Amino acid sequence: MGTISSALSIMSQALDADQEALNVVANNVANANTAGYTEETPDWQENQPISISGVSYGQGVTETGSTSERDRVLESRLDQQQQLAASSSTRLTALDTLQALFTSASSSSSSTAGNIGSDITSFFNSFSSLEANPTENSLRQSVLSAASTLAGDISGAAASLNSQKASLDQEAAGTTSQVNALTGAIAQLNQQIQTTSPNADAGTLEDQRQEDLSQLSQLVGINQITTQNNGMEITTTSGQLLVSEGTSYQMTTGTVNGVTDFFVNNTDITADLATGGGSLGGYLTARDTDIPSALSSLDQLAYSISTSVNKQNNSGTDYDGVEGNVANSANAALNIFSEPTTVAGSAASMSVVMTDPNQIAAAGAGDGTGDDSNAIALAALNSSTSTIVGGKTPSNYYANFVTTLGSTVSAVKTENTAQEASVTQLQTQNDALSGVNLNDEASSMTTLERSYQAASQVFTMLNTVMASALNLGDQTTVG
Repeated sequence: MGTISSALSIMSQALDADQEALNVVANNVANANTAGYTEETPDWQENQPISISGVSYGQGVTETGSTSERDRVLESRLDQQQQLAASSSTRLTALDTLQALFTSASSSSSSTAGNIGSDITSFFNSFSSLEANPTENSLRQSVLSAASTLAGDISGAAASLNSQKASLDQEAAGTTSQVNALTGAIAQLNQQIQTTSPNADAGTLEDQRQEDLSQLSQLVGINQITTQNNGMEITTTSGQLLVSEGTSYQMTTGTVNGVTDFFVNNTDITADLATGGGSLGGYLTARDTDIPSALSSLDQLAYSISTSVNKQNNSGTDYDGVEGNVANSANAALNIFSEPTTVAGSAASMSVVMTDPNQIAAAGAGDGTGDDSNAIALAALNSSTSTIVGGKTPSNYYANFVTTLGSTVSAVKTENTAQEASVTQLQTQNDALSGVNLNDEASSMTTLERSYQAASQVFTMLNTVMASALNLGDQTTVG
């Protein structure tokens, strides 16, 4: 009877183990489409065998739980690539918007930044037209009209860049609440994991923590450090602590020099975040590097054109015989554009201050009003011999600016494509390891069901043996 009792005990444990394993498989199937869920496999443990007369007899197995099929190194690599891809993607979106300002194909009207290149040509060509008939009022009016269009487009482009910068600043600041929510959730999950599973896989708790880490890495560049008892520390890529096991450190913002800066523990980490990755890094790179660079180029163009044209116009004689360099109470300087005092801000403030076309000094100093020597000199400011804007002609300087911007956009686009491909590859590898494969689950379920049925059949067999023993060979007494 002892042997039959042992067999019944083993089969009972086998049924329990198979049922628990089937529950694991059923849970996998139910969560096949749950974001962040990691496939679990049953854990089997051999029961302690017994020894009788020096012979060991097995006591079956027990299902002790489940283990998630995860690779922490692979998950960490995926997070790192996601933060790089998120950064370049966000920056690329900003650069596309920036580039569109200077692409004539995107222009919807004649007064747009996309026409600056043609505006420059038209403006200096208007002086060439004036050469033929320097006394013609309509040609003088054309000069002022072309100047107004050029100044309006340049100042409009500067206004659009400043508006985009402000928008990026607002979007960057908006990520702070998301970062703090995720770091707080990770700290709470650390506490739960360290309490419930300090030395083993924590199952869905670790799934939730990894999902939060994945989202956090797409917002800001991070490093992950595993601590004792299955805990974790999270830092920025520069080492600033965001999460230490069960404690999170809030990211705060403040205005510095008119833009939003980011702080942790009263330490300004804005510069580190810009190079760290995540969408926040992309916002900050576009806000603090790309747009200021474009504005600087536009300021240099506006400053050089304004000062050079004003200086040359003041070197001649206008239609009324006034020489620009003559300063008295009756005659103001013959400035066509507002005179900038510094390069910075020149584009935003560029405007035409001349209202009287007679003040255009087509004639040379001391020459009659029919002279065109100064109109020729004004037109020549955009000729091949001119170097008034950074050693280049205005047209060449602007063309070089647009080309450089296009190269930057192309480089970031190439970088983002490669990073997105890497993310896809790593995600595929991770899914192959950790994702739920319904075909595999169906196979496991069939195997476990057969095992369960086999254990059940043993009960039937043991029942027959016990009935025969109790009936002492009489099969009709006990069924």
